[in-house]
Amino acid sequence: MADFLPYGRQSMAEDDIEAVVRVLRGDWLTTGPAVTRFEADLAGHTGGIPAVAVTSGTAALHVAYAAAGIGAGDEVVTSPMTFVATASTAALLGATVTFADLEPDTGNLDPAAAQAAVTPRTRVLAAVDYAGHPAELDRLRTIAHDAGALLLEDAAHSIGGAWRGRPVGSLADLTTFSFFPTKNLTTAEGGAVATPDEGLLTRAQRYRNHGLVRDRAEQRFPDEGGWHQEVHEFGLNYRLPDVLCALGSSQLRRIQEFKRRRAEIHARYDEGLAGIPAVRTPVTRDGADPMWHLYPLRVLEGRRRALFDHLRGAGIGVQVNYIPAYWHPVFADLGYRRGMCPNAERYYAEQLSLPLYPGLTDADVDRVIEEVRAFFGV
Repeated sequence: MADFLPYGRQSMAEDDIEAVVRVLRGDWLTTGPAVTRFEADLAGHTGGIPAVAVTSGTAALHVAYAAAGIGAGDEVVTSPMTFVATASTAALLGATVTFADLEPDTGNLDPAAAQAAVTPRTRVLAAVDYAGHPAELDRLRTIAHDAGALLLEDAAHSIGGAWRGRPVGSLADLTTFSFFPTKNLTTAEGGAVATPDEGLLTRAQRYRNHGLVRDRAEQRFPDEGGWHQEVHEFGLNYRLPDVLCALGSSQLRRIQEFKRRRAEIHARYDEGLAGIPAVRTPVTRDGADPMWHLYPLRVLEGRRRALFDHLRGAGIGVQVNYIPAYWHPVFADLGYRRGMCPNAERYYAEQLSLPLYPGLTDADVDRVIEEVRAFFGV
């Protein structure tokens, strides 16, 4: 049988390995110069917007919401077509999460639905760049700011992309990234928060380091001694170590290579799957320059599960991204009900992620295409 093709996989080069080994041979395993370097390297891909490295994409969301001051009585409006962390991290801080429906073609948050969902208690509007296609960030930013809220861009899928000529990371008040192995670049586990707002940046930096205040000018008891540090607001240890930051800096040097290859694979799928009546291939909106993280095929006529089983049986590791976030029992137990976002539920019922990662060969892609076509008899 042919080798198993996962739906996503990291891409490692000798330079990545050497970067990690250099840190292991040095003096700093964490809180050292590789962290500062990685944050500066990230800013080179966000239009100069500074970033705070953290331990995961989930940590990035938690830190971003905490930096925004989210708490009990606040509302966060977001998309249900996302990994649960986009919503759960806000709920953990005490916020009420409101799910707004999707654009039926991109899987991204519908600005009209977001507009209808915001209230005077909305503190953050959180858009998700589904599959790597940027959301309608200019319209969503206007909606958020008109409501007195912040716009958060969950860019776990989209670092390296752009919207209307501006890089992802430069369009929202807060942008979060994920560097899990299946993402567009990896630090093994890791994430980051980018923000142009100095106050939000400081709060994010402190939150990822227990809330510690080391600047004597801001301490309440600055004359305690040279060892002194204070906690004014609770935080957590979300520090990304130098070992992983070094890997991230090395990976960033290949991000354009990754983007190019992902786009080639995406285009090959588009061409090879064209003309099959029972599927829909992804769309690209005018103004979008995606960094394709997923290839979200839409399978019509209720045949998604059968195609999933067929491809898995053929050694092709397709996946479904995602169950609508409010379908999870933790949200159902809070009173959320199915049927709230019909576009999202329809999208979920049809969505199937085909393998997409830089290490796929053209022959691998053609194998997937042939299996899909064989299933439909075309």
